[in-house]
Amino acid sequence: MKKLLLTLAIVAAGLTATFAQDGAKAKLTAEQKAQKNTDKLQQELSLTADQKQKIYAIELDKAKKTEEWHKQSKDARKNAKAQHDSFKKETAAKVDKVLNAEQKKKLDAFQAEKKAKKDKHKGHKKADKV
Repeated sequence: MKKLLLTLAIVAAGLTATFAQDGAKAKLTAEQKAQKNTDKLQQELSLTADQKQKIYAIELDKAKKTEEWHKQSKDARKNAKAQHDSFKKETAAKVDKVLNAEQKKKLDAFQAEKKAKKDKHKGHKKADKV
């Protein structure tokens, strides 16, 4: 009887953990991603209403094209990587046109900080593999 209860408890715990992980991976729509990115920039850069509207349009276009790019097969993505990279540069240039000089400085600092965190995180992954 004890073995049966213990087995049921282990199965229940396993199922609970499995379902808990599935809920955390909810995918955002292109509109939700654009809104999330715009809100983050609004918070970091103190955008005006006009700037926020323009940034949202740019972010929405970026999110939709990124979704299309990710739907392609792995080989097609490799072949279109240069095209995707140039699109990312164009998007960054569009955002720069909307911002003033002070906001550009803040954005550059924010992106540099984000890149440093990403590089640091990658360094930990490489060290773990070795």
